[in-house]
Amino acid sequence: MRTALAEGRPLLCVIVDTEEEFDWSKPLSRANRSVATIPAQAHAQAIFAEFGIVPTYVVDYPVAADPEASGFLRACRDAGTCTIGAHCHPWVNPPEVETVTPYNSYAGNLPADLEYRKLAALTHTITEAFGERPTVYKAGRYGLGPNTPRILRDLGYRVDASVVPYTSLTGDGGPDFTGQGAHPGALSGAPDLLELPSSAGFAGLLRRWGRALFPPLSAPTAMRLHVPGVLARTGLLERIRLTPEGVTLTEQRRLTRCLLADGVRVLSYSYHSPSLAPGNTPYVRTTDDLDRFLAAMRGYFAYAIGDLGGMPVTPLELDALWRMGVPLHAEAASADVARARSSLRMS
Repeated sequence: MRTALAEGRPLLCVIVDTEEEFDWSKPLSRANRSVATIPAQAHAQAIFAEFGIVPTYVVDYPVAADPEASGFLRACRDAGTCTIGAHCHPWVNPPEVETVTPYNSYAGNLPADLEYRKLAALTHTITEAFGERPTVYKAGRYGLGPNTPRILRDLGYRVDASVVPYTSLTGDGGPDFTGQGAHPGALSGAPDLLELPSSAGFAGLLRRWGRALFPPLSAPTAMRLHVPGVLARTGLLERIRLTPEGVTLTEQRRLTRCLLADGVRVLSYSYHSPSLAPGNTPYVRTTDDLDRFLAAMRGYFAYAIGDLGGMPVTPLELDALWRMGVPLHAEAASADVARARSSLRMS
């Protein structure tokens, strides 16, 4: 793996938000605890096997507490085809004492003691279900808060994957990540933990100025005028996330070229587990949608691993490199970065 990084090859990490099913268009409810879609991850597992990918399923409380759901994932883990982490949806995670509101759905907004008790309960339940303590965490709704880093350190976690670069979730009380980039590094507030951000970035002629331009261009007035959509369609500026959910394969490839050109070497790809069963998320409503979703997934892995020579890694493998002092980014002068920049000019 160190050789792959030294050669400037991308490192591809897959993290799956593994959770209960609920209607995303309706208010959150503690009654939504079904995890019937977990066995549908077999669709993705077959694709992962084609490319030697070992995904990390960050599981929330309803998944960990359900014998059938956790049993399916435990069998995958025991076969060496996945690893298990933690994912907190506070509204269905004990102790359930807070009012269910959009603001409280971000675990990092809860009082420190309550957030700790929820994460401790989640950690214990996962440990009981899988016989192994989780050390990778991704907050539900990306709800990283001021107390979360200390809580994660106290509970023995090593990696956080909650940050979405260049993105503000403040509309309903969530965190503001607009100042945070796509390179892995020390977690703010707990520098002995690795922060592994989701892969997100800017594409288009104005992408170099995306961090400064995008916040005002995505403000409420600009959104009403469809400014971001106009900029994306004209090729001037778009913000893209590395996911098959609502993002085309062409857009995923374009984002990857931009990230590589900027020296980003770790590509963090993600989706929500209910998307693998039609009718549970806005991205997969029909069996045809599912076929397209899986085809885009396979297509991206063929591009990142086959065409670009990328290497699949897990968050804990990245953490081991980081703790050895291996930089998880590319030097700006590397030949591969130069090739990526050349491909951008030609695309």
